Amino acid sequence: MRAGDVEIVVARYAGYCYGVERALRITEEALEAAEGPVASLGPIIHNPSVVGRLEERGVKVVASAGEAATGTLIVRTHGVPPEVVEGARTTDLTLVDATCPFVAVAQRKAASLREAGYAVVILGERDHPEVAGLEGFAGEGAVVVEDAAGLPLAQLRGKRVGVVVQTTQTRANLASVAAALVPVARELLVFNTICDATEKRQSAACELAAEVDVVVVVGGRNSANTARLAQLCRAIESRTHHIESAAELAAAWFAGVRRIGVTAGASTPDEEIEATVAALQALCGG
Repeated sequence: MRAGDVEIVVARYAGYCYGVERALRITEEALEAAEGPVASLGPIIHNPSVVGRLEERGVKVVASAGEAATGTLIVRTHGVPPEVVEGARTTDLTLVDATCPFVAVAQRKAASLREAGYAVVILGERDHPEVAGLEGFAGEGAVVVEDAAGLPLAQLRGKRVGVVVQTTQTRANLASVAAALVPVARELLVFNTICDATEKRQSAACELAAEVDVVVVVGGRNSANTARLAQLCRAIESRTHHIESAAELAAAWFAGVRRIGVTAGASTPDEEIEATVAALQALCGG
């Protein structure tokens, strides 16, 4: 696409992934079928505008099952610890599980490592809801690290160590953690649970960043995969801007540029990508 002398290029892979589309479809079906209140256990996805539209239609975001005494409770796409689901099942709530299938695989791998007696290492963002869920499946004693520097190597020395990964991590980060563990672990079992959609979006974003003068990354600031795209792009092209909506675009960012790259996180709807492109055309071609 062009805007005057400026070319606007959208990444080959950008926007909704299968897990997000599935979660939103499940939510729509729950809204249609529900005879009482509908709530989600945390935001269904990390996109403020989408969550806001769902709230307007009656999907209340709650922090715990106790806040939704009756009706339907939807488990967010990031998943939750198993005890949360078990507790919800003892109530009168109708439980609907919208956990991303890739996250569910990571949860099962974490549980299998615990059951097999491994010291479990979870590579991921400590405060992210997906990681909180993985900790629940990995059990007491699991270690959460954000990178190789955070590994408690002395604690893990001589042990059978199992690694499971937050689905939105990078292969490079996983590789560095595995390399640091090899010299100290008696046995090392690594489950690469980074999802295919994440890898495709990261690879496409890096390719794009190398070919343009400025990058715009569209998506929620609370979205781990979107923040990761911005981080990766910024390492290649310093003029990278992470926005939640087209309204945040500033004309000064694009002064003198010839090519603008646009990518988006896995929880960003097509209409937000399209609105960003339209706003860029207006800014650069007007």
